[in-house]
Amino acid sequence: MNVDLKLKGGTVYLPGGPAQVDVGVSAGRIVAIGAVGGAGETIDCAGLDVLPGVIDSQVHFREPGLETKEDLESGARSAVLGGVTAVFEMPNTKPNTDTAEAVNDKLARAKGRMWCDHAFYVGATNHNAESLAELERMPGTAGVKIFMGASTGDLLVSDDANLARVLASGHRRVAIHAEDEFRMQDRLGERVPGDPSSHPVWRDDESAMLATRRILGLARAARRRIHILHVTTPAELEVIGRNKDIATCEVTPQHLTLAGEEAYPRIGTYAQMNPPIRSGAHRDGLWDWLRQGVPDVIGSDHAPHTIAEKTRPYPDSPSGMPGVQTLLPLMLNHVAEGRLTLQRLIDLTSAGPQRVFGIAGKGRIAVGYDADFTIVDLKKRWTIEESWLASRCGWSPFTGMQLTGKPIGTIIRGHRVMWDGALAARAIGAPIRFESVEFG
Repeated sequence: MNVDLKLKGGTVYLPGGPAQVDVGVSAGRIVAIGAVGGAGETIDCAGLDVLPGVIDSQVHFREPGLETKEDLESGARSAVLGGVTAVFEMPNTKPNTDTAEAVNDKLARAKGRMWCDHAFYVGATNHNAESLAELERMPGTAGVKIFMGASTGDLLVSDDANLARVLASGHRRVAIHAEDEFRMQDRLGERVPGDPSSHPVWRDDESAMLATRRILGLARAARRRIHILHVTTPAELEVIGRNKDIATCEVTPQHLTLAGEEAYPRIGTYAQMNPPIRSGAHRDGLWDWLRQGVPDVIGSDHAPHTIAEKTRPYPDSPSGMPGVQTLLPLMLNHVAEGRLTLQRLIDLTSAGPQRVFGIAGKGRIAVGYDADFTIVDLKKRWTIEESWLASRCGWSPFTGMQLTGKPIGTIIRGHRVMWDGALAARAIGAPIRFESVEFG
């Protein structure tokens, strides 16, 4: 068989495990695994590991309206430089992504500018609840996102009655930011001016647990599947583990890597995010539940702000940090240090997102699937330097960190988009397809 592209000589991570095989690609899809004949282009992957394309199912690329922080082009460029082949982008832009017109506007803005494949969340509000069943079925949408704790504009659904209205409208899995707005409003006095280490005191464990318990009960009553984002407390993971018939969940690299006792004194407001970076004991507890299989995906919650914004004194400083470019490097380093296996990481970053969200044609290296590959050097020792970062915000909480394991290549639908830090001549990102949208 002659093919358009052949990946040769690498260790390829198939659904059954790693194998020394070649992979053939034609018309953007995998057509052969094993013996592959001639090819229009051959990429030598000797000494490298070929993973299914990494999917980051939570990013904020800030366009439209907040382009001083990031835009669709710069965010997607960061993604592919970090080995990410597809992203789900969040709705808290200006204006919010909460109408069909706003979704179509983002899709139009992405065309020819986004380096990776993409889908856009629709934000739930008290005003569009009855429209969500129709909105979630638009091609290029990742589904519905609920903010139970404060966000921009009116992207806040905090009370049970309106949450129930949202959950009653539609069928796809709903993504949840689970922090209890009422408790956080009551606890505003816990914030200490100038002291970002008071952030997790204000937005405490109970703020997260209250929201998680509430949304689990409402989801069960509505018979609606949910996905709880950026879980930060081991107690929540224990509860979610008892409700896996309706709930999946995400953890982030930053909550698996940073500990508040070290991070707040070292980098101050640059460590500020929602839900917060908590203690080392919380971080270790997340790892315990990760080893027990409860988290389904790793998402970056890439949420950049400018340096000028982040250096405001707390609590005037905004919450959020960039992360799409460092997601895979950080997790590869955790693999190198023995905290999880590469096979488990693949499940969290490719097969897991496909399974949770019903992504069509992605998430594994198998004949018939999109030819999305993340190619890594597991032994590469390197340091995250500011010059490597592509996000418009220009910083990372992980700058200066020494790592083992680096993304070398990003291939999307058979196109070599990034290789050894160099980008292709043009951006070829396209909307992600979903089984529930394509086939009802």
